[in-house]
Amino acid sequence: MTDVAAFNPFELLAYYERRCLAHTAATPEQVDAPSLWRGIGFRVGTRSFVASIDEINELLAPPALTPVPGTRPWLMGVANVRGNLVPVVDFGRFLFNARTPSSERTRLLLVRQQNGTVGLLVDEVFGQRLVDEEQRRLAGPEEDPRLTRFVSENVTVGDREYGMLSMTRLVRAPDFRQTAV
Repeated sequence: MTDVAAFNPFELLAYYERRCLAHTAATPEQVDAPSLWRGIGFRVGTRSFVASIDEINELLAPPALTPVPGTRPWLMGVANVRGNLVPVVDFGRFLFNARTPSSERTRLLLVRQQNGTVGLLVDEVFGQRLVDEEQRRLAGPEEDPRLTRFVSENVTVGDREYGMLSMTRLVRAPDFRQTAV
């Protein structure tokens, strides 16, 4: 056991840094392995999805909204996110015509699109998910016709099945881009 009381403040910080680095969950070689696909897992209604980590800019608690008249019911309004107006979509209502209930787990996924950023309100975020080649090989097709244009396949990670959702395809979909009634 090391006697940390004898350390000056700088040595103490260096000691804590060494200890923290010794206990990291994965080395960079494991995380950046070419056979691993990295995504963010989230839930919309009863369905779980995973989107590429490169397609989601940020995760936030739901901010205050200003309604926008004359828009589709799934466009909840706009939010001020650090000085930028961001349209906020109830993702459950867009996909399944079912409102996303507000809870302590509800989150906003910020997704970059061609002309700015859009926020997707989801029921819950599970965090980062890694998908390996074997899981992709065993993936099944998406059978829900409402999702096939956005979800390429369904993979099992741990004990949960995730639809691999393309945010790029979503934000380019004509019905997603047409928010006016």
